[in-house]
Amino acid sequence: MTSRSIRLLASGLVLASTWACLALGGTHASARTAPKGGGDGVPGRFNAITDVPGILVGQVQSTEPPYLTGSTVVYTPDEPVAGVDVRGGAPGTWMTDMLSPANANPGTDAIVLTGGSAWGMDVGVGAMHWLEDRKGVDIPIVPGAVIYDIGRGGDDTARPTADWGYRAMDAAKDGPVRQGTVGAGTGALTGNGTLKGGVGTASVELDDGTVVGALVVVNALGSTVNPKDCTLYGAELGLGQEFAGLRRPSPAECRPLEGTAQDRNTTIAVVATSASMENAAATRMAAAAQDGLARAINPAHTLHDGDTVFAVATGTGRRLANNDPDDVPALARIGAAAADTLSRAVAHAMLAATSARQYESYCDTYPSACANLQRHRAGRDGA
Repeated sequence: MTSRSIRLLASGLVLASTWACLALGGTHASARTAPKGGGDGVPGRFNAITDVPGILVGQVQSTEPPYLTGSTVVYTPDEPVAGVDVRGGAPGTWMTDMLSPANANPGTDAIVLTGGSAWGMDVGVGAMHWLEDRKGVDIPIVPGAVIYDIGRGGDDTARPTADWGYRAMDAAKDGPVRQGTVGAGTGALTGNGTLKGGVGTASVELDDGTVVGALVVVNALGSTVNPKDCTLYGAELGLGQEFAGLRRPSPAECRPLEGTAQDRNTTIAVVATSASMENAAATRMAAAAQDGLARAINPAHTLHDGDTVFAVATGTGRRLANNDPDDVPALARIGAAAADTLSRAVAHAMLAATSARQYESYCDTYPSACANLQRHRAGRDGA
């Protein structure tokens, strides 16, 4: 057997061991905490994507009639390597080809998530102008994606413009991230238009110190709610007391919901890690994270959705690579954490959302589920 074959075999054995540890870690977490535990690790200080060093978030929105829309930017001032994975059948994106491992990838200056459907691309231009004006960036690299929320405030022309991207960049900061009916999630809906969606975020610090975070805009054709008992799929992966007080809705409240928004969907997200990765590894991380959407939303990735996940690796050390067998266990662990963290972020989006216009939130629809929810215990320090 050649030395390369032995190395690959050893890598496979280590990978199998890693996955076994992940599975056992989830089982042990379930035994220690209620209701259930996800993988290993604990939520970061803010339980937000900003727990990953080098990530800042800015948001703007308007709920004043005829507006019900907004924009969110993930500002990455150190220009980290990024990847992207598009699974939905109706995506609205820009600059995603630049993130392909087959192309030159100079790193990203920011990522834009916004309402406004294709018109939302203006927001990306606004973010680019901010980078030129405030940071002197000649040609800013600002990929992005949109959700379809046009008309939900009452006027199809009430949508984000370039100024919104500029103001969102101005507002970008680290620390706690507002969730729910804010930013790009302001006009978001889920479950064929039956429940209010929104912005959600979560993070995890793994046992080796690696941090993984996610930010999501939930605007899905599919439902985040299990029809059997009206619980949130994503909450099943909660870490420790992350969803403390959340309960199964009463049988009287758990009823079928009917909606009619089947052609105005898309869930978009950014996952990030403090690890250092090559572009191909970041792209694989984005692909792995899509499984988190599929676990938290049913169905996901439909022809009526444009589900898109960006991935950013902010670390500055040796870059983990897909084609290095020694790196495979770490990459598998980070990818699994990205998927779980994205599922948890979806649940946070639903719990933080507030009713707007005729669109009811999860907690207003199932008040018994949220009556004892401890909303300020998500982060490790209670942020």
